[in-house]
Amino acid sequence: MFKTHHNHIDILVLIAVLTLMLLSLGIVYSASASYAQARLGDSERVLISHAVKVSLGILGMFIAMQIDYHRLQRLTKFSVIVTVGFLMITLILGGETKGVTRWLRFSNLGFQPSEFAKYALLFHLCALIATKGELIQDFKKGFLPMMFWIGFVTMLVMLQPNFSMGAMIFLLSMVMVFLGRARLSHITLAAVALIPVLIAYMLSADYRRERVMTFLSGGSPAKSNYQLWQGILAFGNGGMFGVGPGESKQREFFLPESYSDFVFSIVGEEYGFIGTMFFMLLFLLIMYRGFRIAKYAGDPFGRNLAIAITSAVTLYALINAGVTLGIFPTTGLPMPFVSYGGSSMVFSACAIGVLLNISSQTDLYPRARQIEVLGSIQPSEATVGKVY
Repeated sequence: MFKTHHNHIDILVLIAVLTLMLLSLGIVYSASASYAQARLGDSERVLISHAVKVSLGILGMFIAMQIDYHRLQRLTKFSVIVTVGFLMITLILGGETKGVTRWLRFSNLGFQPSEFAKYALLFHLCALIATKGELIQDFKKGFLPMMFWIGFVTMLVMLQPNFSMGAMIFLLSMVMVFLGRARLSHITLAAVALIPVLIAYMLSADYRRERVMTFLSGGSPAKSNYQLWQGILAFGNGGMFGVGPGESKQREFFLPESYSDFVFSIVGEEYGFIGTMFFMLLFLLIMYRGFRIAKYAGDPFGRNLAIAITSAVTLYALINAGVTLGIFPTTGLPMPFVSYGGSSMVFSACAIGVLLNISSQTDLYPRARQIEVLGSIQPSEATVGKVY
């Protein structure tokens, strides 16, 4: 009789994520202290809120780590239906902040459904790819059902409006469709039909059009690129080794969103080039180990899921870093595990928990196993310690 055991989780991914989350406490506190003191009367107010979100993220990650990821495959369709419901409710009843309705608020608690939508959709696509197999190459039975969910969720997110999040959801989804071996002709047809619509929508709002045009032209510090220029100044102030923890000048109301979307600029100012490289190396480690987990996953659903989670986390980090350095136009995408924000923190941490559960069912970190034959024969010396 064979007794099944889980292997070890990928400890390197766990260490990298926990390091980012714990370091974010000091960074968010430094970036928010002046703002919190001036606007809220307590310099630690934002820190306390962020610490609660980090704690919830860690708790969610360890809970997700214990759930067999195979059980999630049966729940993905229900999850994506629920997230569609949340997105529609947000459009009708969501709280408005800075002219957009991206949050559902319950008393003092805020919930951003688009963060849940990102992972719910990706998980459902992974389940569809795993179950359809070669049928994914059939346009009507395989490709169109996936494009329906992708288009519907993307549209609801963009209507908030949240173009950057919607575009990222669309990009990540199409990557998974491509990796799922959909026909290139079908993907090309979808791109030709939908990308012009996305571009037209992006240019339909004055502030989005101004951001793109300013980015393409180089812009000036006095116009819509003010936030970007202040962020770049922060990196310049930091130099090679940084000005030191808590010594940022740009956080003193020069850099908007210094503890949120542009928190990486504060990392650059206080910890310098060395500090920013350390943070990016942690994300590259997550990417490397995540793709190795995908390589050794025991089934198509686990493999696709590992790729989707790894791609979502690391691509967000790379784009956020690129935005703060002026490589990409300014967006509202957070730095995973570092930026202030509960929805991103908790859902990304839970996704990493799922990734770690997948890793525990590969042979990356095998445990020593023993075999019992018919429940009566003791394992021989030759079988003890071997992996089966």
